Amino acid sequence: MPDGARGGRGQGPSLCCCCPNFKTAFWEWKFSLLKTFTAWCNSHLRKAGTQIENIDEDFRDGLKLMLLLEVISGERLPKPERGKMRVHKINNVNKALDFIASKGVKLVSIGAEEIVDGNAKMTLGMIWTIILRFAIQDISVEETSAKEGLLLWCQRKTAPYKNVNVQNFHISWKDGLAFNALIHRHRPELIEYDKLRKDDPVTNLNNAFEVAEKYLDIPKMLDAEDIVGTLRPDEKAIMTYVSCFYHAFSGAQKAETAANRICKVLAVNQENEHLMEDYERLASDLLEWIRRTIPWLEDRVPQKTIQEMQQKLEDFRDYRRVHKPPKVQEKCQLEINFNTLQTKLRLSNRPAFMPSEGKMVSDINNGWQHLEQAEKGYEEWLLNEIRRLERLDHLAEKFRQKASIHEAWTDGKEAMLKHRDYETATLSDIKALIRKHEAFESDLAAHQDRVEQIAAIAQELNELDYYDSHNVNTRCQKICDQWDALGSLTHSRREALEKTEKQLETIDQLHLEYAKRAAPFNNWMESAMEDLQDMFIVHTIEEIEGLISAHDQFKSTLPDADREREAILAIHKEAQRIAESNHIKLSGSNPYTTVTPQIINSKWEKVQQLVPKRDHALLEEQSKQQSNEHLRRQFASQANIVGPWIQTKMEEIGRISIEMNGTLEDQLSHLKQYERSIVDYKPNLDLLEQQHQLIQEALIFDNKHTNYTMEHIRVGWEQLLTTIARTINEVENQILTRDAKGISQEQMQEFRASFNHFDKDHGGALGPEEFKACLISLGYDVENDRQGDAEFNRIMSVVDPNHSGLVTFQAFIDFMSRETTDTDTADQVIASFKVLAGDKNFITAEELRRELPPDQAEYCIARMAPYQGPDAVPGALDYKSFSTALYGESDL
Repeated sequence: MPDGARGGRGQGPSLCCCCPNFKTAFWEWKFSLLKTFTAWCNSHLRKAGTQIENIDEDFRDGLKLMLLLEVISGERLPKPERGKMRVHKINNVNKALDFIASKGVKLVSIGAEEIVDGNAKMTLGMIWTIILRFAIQDISVEETSAKEGLLLWCQRKTAPYKNVNVQNFHISWKDGLAFNALIHRHRPELIEYDKLRKDDPVTNLNNAFEVAEKYLDIPKMLDAEDIVGTLRPDEKAIMTYVSCFYHAFSGAQKAETAANRICKVLAVNQENEHLMEDYERLASDLLEWIRRTIPWLEDRVPQKTIQEMQQKLEDFRDYRRVHKPPKVQEKCQLEINFNTLQTKLRLSNRPAFMPSEGKMVSDINNGWQHLEQAEKGYEEWLLNEIRRLERLDHLAEKFRQKASIHEAWTDGKEAMLKHRDYETATLSDIKALIRKHEAFESDLAAHQDRVEQIAAIAQELNELDYYDSHNVNTRCQKICDQWDALGSLTHSRREALEKTEKQLETIDQLHLEYAKRAAPFNNWMESAMEDLQDMFIVHTIEEIEGLISAHDQFKSTLPDADREREAILAIHKEAQRIAESNHIKLSGSNPYTTVTPQIINSKWEKVQQLVPKRDHALLEEQSKQQSNEHLRRQFASQANIVGPWIQTKMEEIGRISIEMNGTLEDQLSHLKQYERSIVDYKPNLDLLEQQHQLIQEALIFDNKHTNYTMEHIRVGWEQLLTTIARTINEVENQILTRDAKGISQEQMQEFRASFNHFDKDHGGALGPEEFKACLISLGYDVENDRQGDAEFNRIMSVVDPNHSGLVTFQAFIDFMSRETTDTDTADQVIASFKVLAGDKNFITAEELRRELPPDQAEYCIARMAPYQGPDAVPGALDYKSFSTALYGESDL
């Protein structure tokens, strides 16, 4: 008797009485199978309202045999003959045997006469053939044979259970645990598996047989005592009985398969929704940060002092060093997450993700661009404001110095000009007053430049929006008004003196000469002191060297000035000598000037003291500018290394992204090595930032030694980090696409080689004509005719839905993967739900909770619309619209 259906397609089990299985002693074989086969037949015949008691006798007339075949096959056999004669019985049995043969079963040595004559061996052999064909042969797990498929099914179902190891259909079942495990796996409420003992097989077997008969409608086909008392239980009896379990649970198996498919689809959707929520949250946070930051950067309210503006600059540096870099990473990660999400959606046949209004990647890029524009403008404004305030402080101090000197000079001048001393003076006194007035006018004219300088400085302070302009203007106006008054008073006094000039006869020529030479010299000394004390501001070594040169030139004039001083003092001494020699009593002071020799000597001594102080100040500034020049060269040296390095890395990454060297994993590993080398290079950028901070703290605003600014370096670095991260993400997405679609490494390399061949400019995208040539090279019929153009337009609508005129490599491999692989579809998911619903057009919440894990069941219940069909019941849910919505095929 055969073990199973091992023939090729269309060839069923064969049966031969000469088979070794038939060599077994008849009665041993008969009693081991009789009960099992009888119970199996009755489990089907009772559906037709009948039973058998003795296989040998009850199948002899062929009537119940034909009825059994009709029940198990679901087909109608030819009408049986009801006569009692032998020929009628033989005809009926032959009809049954012909039907069995029509199902691809080859019956060997089994004839109708043996069955009619009650040949027990032939009858049992025929029943085993029927069991093999109709109960076991159709069982297949992973394309195995019937017997192997049934065994594999048992192994998988009992794998989680301790003390169960199903390896065959005889001794693996002797302890009864495997039978109980099969029942518990599908109906856990029927068996308390943990209470079973391996050393009590009879109890275990009876427990399984009784539960199967009572709750699963599987009749008791075996005796526990026979199985335990037999060294090797009959394999056919065990297979027959186990096949009943398989068929009893086949509905659950289909439901499990359907549930697994639905769980897989729902898990994809839940993961995608989680990624979408993460994107929305991250995008909102980043946009909110940009929204808060831009007004701060656009706040250009100037401060009154350099210290306040420098604090703003320090706050800006903190923003660039501390606050912005994490946001740069967030932006880059957000774009990577978005691209990964879109790839996953494409791979799972889901519609593309459309973020909420205002949260597209382009919206974030626009906001980021606005942020960087605001940054650039803010930094330029800060530096310009610091320069302006530095210039203002310098001008204000210069204004105060000149104003103080002028106010000191004008002190008492109005009173002097208003004095009417000429009314009671002698002629000589009058002439002296005239000369004195002429000297004053000369002095007045000499001070005209200072007044104009004061007014010009005040005007510049106003134009530069100096915060204390009001007080400056008030003081300047007072000086100008006083200057106008002095001019008017001077003119009036001259008229008064000229009116009595005819009364003047003598003038002390020596005093007059002294006064005329002393006044300019005194003014020169005052100007020299003013220049020596003048504040200076320079930004380059050339400027300070120019000031040092000018100072050296001034020092070279001091010997001539000293000789002029001695000449003026000699005039004074000569006047005293003449007066003494001629016994002339002088009044004690020169009537033509207030500049005494003591004043000249005092101011000259002051000039001599100021010269070395000026030397020291210039040398200090020269040292400072030399230090600044060192900072410039130091920064330029580092920037001229870092800048080209960043550019080189950008070009290398571009080459890697278009070259095809090794597997995608090799490329990914290579790119990650590049990423690590880039991250390891970060200390060089930090060093450059430190040098740049020193330059800014030194208020250095230009650098002729390099074309690279810190802003250029920062932008290049951020672009480099973003580019390597995006390139890695593109390769990861290609790996994701390859693995999800089952694309081989050779196919991926072929796709990349074809794409690169037609990407002539290595731009990472193909134009329409390049893409068409690429498709033709891959065997697509898109030649220039009506059919080819229509096919090409269809493909372009898939790879370039936005009509940009460019096809990226990611779009290209997405298209090729869709062309070469399959994935789950809405129809497959609908079919799976239909299994869970028991072929109904709707499903209930109770059914979902019973068949699916709790979280996925609630996920479906929350999203399924009520079913509106004519066969709807309360609580019915529409699984069809839900399934199509998963793939973007409805508005649900």
